[in-house]
Amino acid sequence: MASVETLPITLSALPSGWSKPAAAAPSAPSKLQVYPAGPSFISAARRQILQRSFAEDDEATAASRAAKANAVKNDGEENLYPGLGEEEESATVLASDPKEWKKQDHYAILGLGGLRYTASDDHIKVAHRRKVLRHHPDKKAGANSGTNDDAFFKCIQKAHETLTNTERRRQFDSVDWNIADDVPNPKTVPADQYCSTFAPIFAREARFSKVQPVPGFGDDNSSKKEVEGFYDFWYNFDSWRSFEWYDKEVNEGSDSRDDKRFTEKKNKSERARRKKEDNVRLRTLVDEVLASDPRIKRIKAEEKAARSAKKGGAATPSKMTPAEKKKAEDAKKAEEAKKAEEEKKAAEASKADREAAKKAKEAARKNLKKWKKSIATVITSSNYFLPEGTAAPPATIEKQLAELDMLVELLEPEQVKDLKEKVDAAGKGEPAKDAIVSAVKSVGDAGQGKFEQFA
Repeated sequence: MASVETLPITLSALPSGWSKPAAAAPSAPSKLQVYPAGPSFISAARRQILQRSFAEDDEATAASRAAKANAVKNDGEENLYPGLGEEEESATVLASDPKEWKKQDHYAILGLGGLRYTASDDHIKVAHRRKVLRHHPDKKAGANSGTNDDAFFKCIQKAHETLTNTERRRQFDSVDWNIADDVPNPKTVPADQYCSTFAPIFAREARFSKVQPVPGFGDDNSSKKEVEGFYDFWYNFDSWRSFEWYDKEVNEGSDSRDDKRFTEKKNKSERARRKKEDNVRLRTLVDEVLASDPRIKRIKAEEKAARSAKKGGAATPSKMTPAEKKKAEDAKKAEEAKKAEEEKKAAEASKADREAAKKAKEAARKNLKKWKKSIATVITSSNYFLPEGTAAPPATIEKQLAELDMLVELLEPEQVKDLKEKVDAAGKGEPAKDAIVSAVKSVGDAGQGKFEQFA
């Protein structure tokens, strides 16, 4: 029996002036925006539709989760997923070698061959539990008089390990060889069966899209916007499909870094090659389906009919009388002759404009040379703006003339002419330099950092 012992401890007195702190006032309530996506939006929508309070919704959600957990715990998931994971295993599946796990069909081993990439995490968990109950080595040992063959059980465990790992499952789904992916020739598919034939094919390919949801193929009555939106999406398709599943492993027992690097380089090259082939395959599929899509022909016919109706419902050539046909042909010929005459005049006018522009350009080039030479003469006569009696260094001469060339290129011809007149009026010396510096400043950002002598 426990005994109570009193320790001789005396608490010190409270400091003088100490008082119990006042309770902090509660903060003002704030509103948070609920975005139309994610768990928060779903909860808000559920409360609004079912007219529940927060407490009532939390209670109902907890009860639903508890009921589902109890059903799984008591192996009552048969009511939720009847027949799941109970597919009869074929001799090939039962003979799977756990050492060759990359060659085994993980979905078929768990009894999910009918669902494959559409199987949810709950499907995989329930199917795995049922397979374990049926194929556990201890259970087989009792049924087979002590024989404990756990090869298939190891395959079950590897399948569960692969399909519950997001990255590994994606790698397997990328190369799942048991999915029928045959595509018929679009040219041989009847128009009334075109949509029903290719809708499931594109739905199957949509599982690789990084962007979800993927627009559906539509039906025979899909609008132009829907059809164009569908093909625009697939021509910009961004696939997450990868081919790491086919990677070769480094030789067992090898610790050589060179071996590992060589193997990884080969694997990377093979992945890129397979990815490129898959992109070409998908682009070819989209091109061929688009080329034979009867909805495109229907949309073009509707647009043509709409244009004809907009023109006033003019009679078609097949319904015209001979006199009407002759009149229409004459009008067409007259219109074509008028158009040809206008094009000829436009070509002549364009040629004249080009020649005039060429002459003006040549004249401007000559004038620019003349104006630049006049400004350079003033700079030279001003001893390159150095004091009298001081010999100008070759570097200074070269820089000033180079900056003058750059300034002329940045200015418009009229501005160069104006600068030449200002420099002539200034004479030489500092007034002429001030005129050049002012012109440099007028260039703005285009001359930033390009001028030193006339900055």
